[in-house]
Formats: sequence, C-alpha cells, structure tokens
Amino acid sequence: MAVPPAFRSSEVAMLLTKHTHATITLTDHGSTLLVDPGAFTPNTAELLADADAVVITHEHFDHFDAEKILAALRDRLELHLYGPASIAESLSEVADRVHVISTNQTLDVGGFTVEAFVTDHAVIHPEIPSVDNIGFLIDGTVFHPGDAYLNPGRPITTLLLPVSGPWISTEQAIDYVRAVKPERSIAIHDLMLSDAGKSTTARFLGENSLTATPLETMELGESRELAGI
Repeated sequence: MAVPPAFRSSEVAMLLTKHTHATITLTDHGSTLLVDPGAFTPNTAELLADADAVVITHEHFDHFDAEKILAALRDRLELHLYGPASIAESLSEVADRVHVISTNQTLDVGGFTVEAFVTDHAVIHPEIPSVDNIGFLIDGTVFHPGDAYLNPGRPITTLLLPVSGPWISTEQAIDYVRAVKPERSIAIHDLMLSDAGKSTTARFLGENSLTATPLETMELGESRELAGI
C-alpha cells in the first residue's frame, strides 16, 4: 500500500469523541475514523454506519465486535478496515476490504494519515498467550496504543491512555506517560472504573501527579476539538 503524502494542514480542528471503553471516533478532512468498536460499546452498529474507515488495535472482544463489524462490511461496500492478521479469519467473507497490518508502516486511511506500530499486547499473566497489538498515531497528533504501554518515539499531542483492565499497572502507567511526554492524556479503557476509581486514577496519572501531564476524563459521547495539523 502506497505511503501517503506529507501530513496535510488543516484550519479546522480535529474532533475527538469518546465512546464506551476504548472506542473513539475522530472527525476531520470531512471524514470519520472509528477506532476499536468493541462489544462493550452499545452503539457500535451506529458508529460503523457513520464511519469512513475503521482501525482495530487487537482481537480482544472489547476492542473488536466481529459480528457487528462483519455486518457493516457486508452492508457498506465502501467501508474498509485495518488491523492485525488475527482478525482476518472472522472477516474472510469480506477479505478484499480487510487490510492486514503486520509491520510498522504509514497508511492513508479514510483521508487520515495513520502510522501503525506493531507490538505485543501487555502481559496479563505469563500463562495467558499474548496477541498482536497495534498502536495508531493519527495525523501525527493523536496516539491510541491499544492494550500496551507502547511508545511510538514520536512527539505526541494527545495520548489516549488506558486506565483500567487486568493488565494495568499504575507504576508502569506513570513511567509510560513520562516516557511518551504527551501534551495531554485522555483516559480510555475505563469501563471497569467507578467514579471513585476514576478520581483515584486522575490523582495518580494527572497533572499534579508524578506524570506532570494533564489527564482528561471524558463522558460517553463527549467531544473535544484538538488542534489542527
């Protein structure tokens, strides 16, 4: 797949919308990119109907609702999906529009410039097999790491920071934010946290903590304008 031209400038800010757990949408360039529509996200079908392209970080059901994604790809011949090889088997019926990412590369995805970084899913337990995980840097500004403390080694404006789950470590998360040095973090992968848990997480991972980086907690369906590139 051809490497796209240099990042486009934009007078209009990118719009980021937070959905359930790790699902987000980004709207810019007149297009909408959907990231990780998973089974925990009740409006996945609606998001797929509105998306111009979809990227999947890894195969776990909370990031990849195979049934709804397959239905959307059947119904919308113009829709394309990008993700690891492990998701391709369940989507073999629409294989011509499923683009497997197995190495670090830069892609033009629905009008967005997407740089993909391939690694392993974070360790839950040594006896649980690991799966491939892809981090996506979108238009050189927003980074979704999937389920890994993945440092792309690029300047990051907005880091989508996983804050709950069986693999999460507060110590590693603090060191991760310090290493990436984003201008700000936005909490994702947060379904397992109560309101008290979200507040506690912000104390450990927010601006007045050891990370010294602002951490925003967004409500479901809430949007933020991000600086254009």
